[in-house]
Amino acid sequence: MISFYKDKEKRVLDPKLFSTTAEQWAKKINESGGGKSNKRTQIRKFYDEVVRYNTLAKVNKEDKKDWDNILPYINMLIAKAAYAKGRNNLVTEDFVGLLKDCVEQIRDPRDLDVFTNFFEAFMGFYRQYGDR
Repeated sequence: MISFYKDKEKRVLDPKLFSTTAEQWAKKINESGGGKSNKRTQIRKFYDEVVRYNTLAKVNKEDKKDWDNILPYINMLIAKAAYAKGRNNLVTEDFVGLLKDCVEQIRDPRDLDVFTNFFEAFMGFYRQYGDR
């Protein structure tokens, strides 16, 4: 289980979130793919979508109504990952779990920004474990 915050109430980030935690998860997801699932291009699609939603949230940060319309789409990433898992195992259950853990922590645009940065760090480490 991933936790973005060392102290959620004070919004203090886990100091190892973008380093050790991201690297551990990159290694785990790479290994669970076994060369057949979790290809970088497939995971990159999810990353690109997270970045897009983060950009939308930043552009419209003054309008709570826009955030209320963005959040359901962010939550739909879990369903999209489940679909990719069911479709010839394009991703593994570990990747679905990672995405679910992260998405369930998103309550506001600041949480989405943390997730986007975590996913960026994850992608950087993922590259070192295989160029698939």
